[in-house]
Amino acid sequence: MQRREFSLSAATVAAAATWGGVALPTAAQAQARAFKEGSDYLTLGKPAPTDVPAGQVEVVEFFWYSCPHCNAFEPALEAWIQKAPKDVTVRRVPVAFRPDFEPQQRLFYVLEGMGKLNDLHKKVFNAIHVERQALNTGDQVAAWAEKQGLNKARFVEMYNSFSVSTKARKATQLQDTYAVDGVPALGIGGRFYTSGQLAQNMDRALQVTDYLIGQSRKAK
Repeated sequence: MQRREFSLSAATVAAAATWGGVALPTAAQAQARAFKEGSDYLTLGKPAPTDVPAGQVEVVEFFWYSCPHCNAFEPALEAWIQKAPKDVTVRRVPVAFRPDFEPQQRLFYVLEGMGKLNDLHKKVFNAIHVERQALNTGDQVAAWAEKQGLNKARFVEMYNSFSVSTKARKATQLQDTYAVDGVPALGIGGRFYTSGQLAQNMDRALQVTDYLIGQSRKAK
């Protein structure tokens, strides 16, 4: 979903067409293809900060819970993560193209801070895209979290905390550094950027990512 499309109402976005089925690529397939800078991926003019130890390659997935394409991409990304090399670290970053994206951005970081992200990340997507729940405000996400068994008072406290505010701000800064123009999108090694728009689909974007991981290793 391209950034310009986010001017649509949440209801319209929820009804938008999703990506088709995404096949899991292999490293061999990625290395066998010649991907082109400027068409399949972009090189950042200024490197983006990474949050991994030396010797690791960071892959950032930029997403929005209400994006139908991100929801459709999630199973393929999970499968790709399971087979990722040991020197690859994947980090999810929720975007905020508009102020009304922030409640879901904060939801992600509260779940992370409460140690519930692994349990509830997929359930957020399911609540929005299958159950058609509105999770667009602080009150709505807090009520949803309480239904998942989380302590509402603690959730609200963390939601409004300096720590979560800082993480949300840094997420938006990273989104801007990578010049993210739609989601889902992938940042690689603080140096490269690809997306379904650039690579033609998210299947191919994962193949491009495999290739760019190799390029990132060479640069170290």
